[in-house]
Amino acid sequence: MFQFNILLQLLLASLAFAAPIETADHGNAWQYGTGGGIIGLIVLILDVIVFSLQVQPSPVSKLLWCLVVFLFPIVGMVIYYLFSNRDAHKTGAGYEPLS
Repeated sequence: MFQFNILLQLLLASLAFAAPIETADHGNAWQYGTGGGIIGLIVLILDVIVFSLQVQPSPVSKLLWCLVVFLFPIVGMVIYYLFSNRDAHKTGAGYEPLS
């Protein structure tokens, strides 16, 4: 128990000294990782759009579903789950074997 208390105190001390509280704003958001998150979101959106264009059903309907899901994330997922015609697009073959 004593070792656990020492470990806990060291962890709390390291948290206290890790990032001192400052009143100054951070000016450059790219320096603190915000830019990477924005770029990651843009890459994710572009990846989903490109993947949607490569599948068999019409690309227009896929892009409309993507817009609904991206513009209204929670409601869009529920609407997609309730109204999409997923059974018509299933191949039934499952995974394709590797050659």
